Amino acid sequence: MIYLLPVLGVLLSFILVLILKPKNKEHFKLLLAFSGTFLLALTIFELLPEVYDNSDTKTIGVFIMLGILLQIFLEFFSKGAEHGHVHLSSQSEVFPWLLFLSLSLHSLLEGVPVLTNETMVYAILIHKIPIALILSLFLLGSKLKTFYAGLFIVIFAFMTPLGTFLADNIALIEDYSVYLNAMAIGVFFHISTVILFESSEGHKFNLRKLLVIILGIVIAYFL
Repeated sequence: MIYLLPVLGVLLSFILVLILKPKNKEHFKLLLAFSGTFLLALTIFELLPEVYDNSDTKTIGVFIMLGILLQIFLEFFSKGAEHGHVHLSSQSEVFPWLLFLSLSLHSLLEGVPVLTNETMVYAILIHKIPIALILSLFLLGSKLKTFYAGLFIVIFAFMTPLGTFLADNIALIEDYSVYLNAMAIGVFFHISTVILFESSEGHKFNLRKLLVIILGIVIAYFL
Protein backbone atom coordinates (compact mmCIF):
# COMPACT_ATOMS: atom_id res chain seq x y z
CA MET A 1 0.00 0.00 0.00
CA ILE A 2 2.85 2.44 0.66
CA TYR A 3 3.83 2.09 -3.00
CA LEU A 4 0.34 1.94 -4.46
CA LEU A 5 -1.56 4.74 -2.71
CA PRO A 6 0.49 7.74 -3.98
CA VAL A 7 0.30 6.39 -7.54
CA LEU A 8 -3.46 5.84 -7.40
CA GLY A 9 -4.05 9.26 -5.84
CA VAL A 10 -2.30 11.06 -8.69
CA LEU A 11 -3.56 8.92 -11.59
CA LEU A 12 -7.20 8.92 -10.45
CA SER A 13 -7.05 12.70 -10.00
CA PHE A 14 -5.78 13.05 -13.58
CA ILE A 15 -8.52 10.76 -14.91
CA LEU A 16 -11.15 12.73 -12.97
CA VAL A 17 -10.00 16.00 -14.54
CA LEU A 18 -9.79 14.35 -17.97
CA ILE A 19 -13.40 13.12 -17.72
CA LEU A 20 -15.14 15.96 -15.84
CA LYS A 21 -13.05 18.85 -17.24
CA PRO A 22 -13.59 21.24 -14.30
CA LYS A 23 -13.00 24.86 -15.29
CA ASN A 24 -12.09 26.47 -11.99
CA LYS A 25 -9.41 25.45 -9.52
CA GLU A 26 -11.03 27.66 -6.85
CA HIS A 27 -13.26 24.69 -5.99
CA PHE A 28 -10.21 22.92 -4.56
CA LYS A 29 -9.44 25.52 -1.86
CA LEU A 30 -11.02 23.62 1.02
CA LEU A 31 -9.41 20.37 -0.11
CA LEU A 32 -6.06 22.18 -0.21
CA ALA A 33 -6.61 23.57 3.29
CA PHE A 34 -7.44 20.09 4.59
CA SER A 35 -4.42 18.53 2.88
CA GLY A 36 -2.06 21.19 4.25
CA THR A 37 -3.38 20.78 7.78
CA PHE A 38 -3.32 16.98 7.62
CA LEU A 39 0.25 16.97 6.28
CA LEU A 40 1.43 19.41 8.94
CA ALA A 41 -0.32 17.62 11.81
CA LEU A 42 0.86 14.15 10.83
CA THR A 43 4.41 15.43 10.37
CA ILE A 44 4.33 16.88 13.90
CA PHE A 45 2.60 13.87 15.51
CA GLU A 46 4.53 11.10 13.77
CA LEU A 47 7.66 12.13 11.90
CA LEU A 48 9.11 14.90 14.05
CA PRO A 49 9.39 12.87 17.30
CA GLU A 50 10.92 9.97 15.35
CA VAL A 51 13.83 11.97 13.92
CA TYR A 52 14.56 13.74 17.20
CA ASP A 53 14.72 10.36 18.96
CA ASN A 54 17.37 9.10 16.57
CA SER A 55 19.97 11.85 16.35
CA ASP A 56 21.46 14.99 17.88
CA THR A 57 18.71 17.60 18.19
CA LYS A 58 20.69 20.53 16.77
CA THR A 59 21.83 18.47 13.78
CA ILE A 60 18.24 17.48 13.10
CA GLY A 61 17.26 21.14 13.32
CA VAL A 62 19.90 22.02 10.73
CA PHE A 63 18.55 19.42 8.29
CA ILE A 64 14.97 20.58 8.83
CA MET A 65 16.08 24.10 7.92
CA LEU A 66 17.93 22.70 4.89
CA GLY A 67 14.66 21.08 3.82
CA ILE A 68 12.87 24.41 4.06
CA LEU A 69 15.62 26.09 2.01
CA LEU A 70 15.55 23.26 -0.55
CA GLN A 71 11.81 23.69 -1.04
CA ILE A 72 12.19 27.46 -1.44
CA PHE A 73 14.87 26.79 -4.08
CA LEU A 74 12.70 24.24 -5.93
CA GLU A 75 9.83 26.70 -6.06
CA PHE A 76 11.91 29.06 -8.20
CA PHE A 77 11.43 26.42 -10.90
CA SER A 78 8.06 24.89 -10.02
CA LYS A 79 6.45 28.31 -9.36
CA GLY A 80 4.63 26.91 -6.34
CA ALA A 81 2.97 23.88 -7.96
CA GLU A 82 3.64 21.86 -4.77
CA HIS A 83 1.06 23.93 -2.93
CA GLY A 84 -1.50 24.38 -5.67
CA HIS A 85 -0.17 27.23 -7.78
CA VAL A 86 0.90 26.85 -11.40
CA HIS A 87 2.07 30.16 -12.84
CA LEU A 88 3.48 28.90 -16.14
CA SER A 89 2.16 30.02 -19.52
CA SER A 90 -0.80 27.96 -20.68
CA GLN A 91 -0.03 28.95 -24.30
CA SER A 92 3.29 27.13 -24.46
CA GLU A 93 3.58 23.86 -26.41
CA VAL A 94 6.99 23.07 -24.88
CA PHE A 95 7.21 20.35 -22.25
CA PRO A 96 7.65 22.10 -18.85
CA TRP A 97 10.98 20.50 -17.93
CA LEU A 98 11.80 22.76 -14.98
CA LEU A 99 8.39 22.12 -13.42
CA PHE A 100 8.76 18.40 -14.05
CA LEU A 101 12.27 18.12 -12.57
CA SER A 102 11.50 20.21 -9.47
CA LEU A 103 8.31 18.26 -8.74
CA SER A 104 10.15 14.98 -9.31
CA LEU A 105 12.91 15.85 -6.84
CA HIS A 106 10.32 17.00 -4.32
CA SER A 107 8.37 13.76 -4.74
CA LEU A 108 11.48 11.58 -4.45
CA LEU A 109 12.39 13.16 -1.13
CA GLU A 110 8.90 12.87 0.31
CA GLY A 111 8.95 9.15 -0.42
CA VAL A 112 11.93 8.50 1.89
CA PRO A 113 10.12 8.93 5.27
CA VAL A 114 7.36 6.52 4.22
CA LEU A 115 9.77 3.59 4.58
CA THR A 116 10.25 4.08 8.33
CA ASN A 117 6.88 5.67 9.08
CA GLU A 118 4.13 4.14 6.98
CA THR A 119 1.49 6.48 8.41
CA MET A 120 3.08 9.31 6.41
CA VAL A 121 1.81 7.72 3.21
CA TYR A 122 -1.69 8.95 4.10
CA ALA A 123 -0.42 12.51 4.55
CA ILE A 124 1.38 12.34 1.21
CA LEU A 125 -1.69 10.84 -0.47
CA ILE A 126 -4.00 13.59 0.80
CA HIS A 127 -1.36 16.19 -0.14
CA LYS A 128 -0.98 14.83 -3.67
CA ILE A 129 -4.67 14.67 -4.61
CA PRO A 130 -5.43 18.43 -4.80
CA ILE A 131 -1.98 19.12 -6.29
CA ALA A 132 -2.55 16.46 -8.97
CA LEU A 133 -6.04 17.88 -9.68
CA ILE A 134 -4.73 21.42 -10.14
CA LEU A 135 -1.67 20.27 -12.10
CA SER A 136 -3.84 18.12 -14.38
CA LEU A 137 -6.23 21.05 -14.87
CA PHE A 138 -3.29 23.20 -15.99
CA LEU A 139 -1.65 20.58 -18.23
CA LEU A 140 -4.87 19.55 -19.98
CA GLY A 141 -5.89 23.19 -20.38
CA SER A 142 -2.56 24.15 -21.96
CA LYS A 143 -1.45 23.64 -25.55
CA LEU A 144 0.64 20.66 -24.50
CA LYS A 145 -0.43 17.44 -26.23
CA THR A 146 -2.60 15.16 -24.08
CA PHE A 147 -0.04 12.36 -24.45
CA TYR A 148 2.71 14.51 -22.92
CA ALA A 149 0.39 15.77 -20.19
CA GLY A 150 -0.41 12.15 -19.35
CA LEU A 151 3.27 11.17 -19.46
CA PHE A 152 4.10 14.02 -17.06
CA ILE A 153 1.44 12.85 -14.60
CA VAL A 154 2.35 9.15 -14.83
CA ILE A 155 6.04 9.77 -14.11
CA PHE A 156 5.14 12.25 -11.37
CA ALA A 157 2.85 9.60 -9.82
CA PHE A 158 5.68 7.08 -9.54
CA MET A 159 8.35 9.40 -8.11
CA THR A 160 7.25 9.13 -4.46
CA PRO A 161 7.14 5.29 -4.50
CA LEU A 162 10.52 5.41 -6.25
CA GLY A 163 11.88 7.46 -3.33
CA THR A 164 10.57 4.83 -0.91
CA PHE A 165 12.04 2.01 -3.01
CA LEU A 166 15.47 3.67 -3.20
CA ALA A 167 15.45 4.27 0.57
CA ASP A 168 14.76 0.56 1.06
CA ASN A 169 17.38 -0.72 -1.37
CA ILE A 170 20.31 1.71 -1.39
CA ALA A 171 22.48 1.38 1.70
CA LEU A 172 23.77 4.96 1.56
CA ILE A 173 20.23 6.38 1.65
CA GLU A 174 19.29 4.00 4.45
CA ASP A 175 22.35 5.06 6.48
CA TYR A 176 21.41 8.73 6.23
CA SER A 177 17.64 8.25 6.28
CA VAL A 178 17.16 10.14 9.55
CA TYR A 179 18.73 13.25 8.00
CA LEU A 180 16.76 12.85 4.77
CA ASN A 181 13.62 12.47 6.89
CA ALA A 182 14.52 15.70 8.67
CA MET A 183 14.88 17.44 5.30
CA ALA A 184 11.50 16.03 4.28
CA ILE A 185 10.03 17.53 7.48
CA GLY A 186 11.38 20.93 6.42
CA VAL A 187 9.79 20.48 2.99
CA PHE A 188 6.47 19.46 4.58
CA PHE A 189 6.58 22.38 7.01
CA HIS A 190 7.11 24.87 4.22
CA ILE A 191 4.47 23.45 1.90
CA SER A 192 1.76 22.95 4.52
CA THR A 193 2.14 26.40 6.09
CA VAL A 194 2.13 28.10 2.68
CA ILE A 195 -1.05 26.21 1.76
CA LEU A 196 -2.73 27.34 4.98
CA PHE A 197 -1.68 30.96 4.60
CA GLU A 198 -2.57 31.16 0.91
CA SER A 199 -6.00 29.60 1.42
CA SER A 200 -6.91 32.20 4.04
CA GLU A 201 -8.86 34.34 1.53
CA GLY A 202 -7.42 37.69 2.52
CA HIS A 203 -7.12 36.68 6.19
CA LYS A 204 -10.89 36.85 6.62
CA PHE A 205 -12.62 34.53 9.07
CA ASN A 206 -13.96 31.48 7.26
CA LEU A 207 -15.93 28.97 9.32
CA ARG A 208 -15.78 26.22 6.70
CA LYS A 209 -12.01 26.51 6.46
CA LEU A 210 -11.66 26.49 10.26
CA LEU A 211 -13.76 23.32 10.51
CA VAL A 212 -11.74 21.66 7.75
CA ILE A 213 -8.49 22.54 9.57
CA ILE A 214 -9.80 21.13 12.87
CA LEU A 215 -10.94 17.97 11.05
CA GLY A 216 -7.47 17.53 9.52
CA ILE A 217 -5.80 17.81 12.93
CA VAL A 218 -8.23 15.39 14.61
CA ILE A 219 -7.93 12.72 11.92
CA ALA A 220 -4.11 13.00 11.96
CA TYR A 221 -4.08 12.64 15.75
CA PHE A 222 -6.08 9.39 15.75
CA LEU A 223 -4.17 7.71 12.90
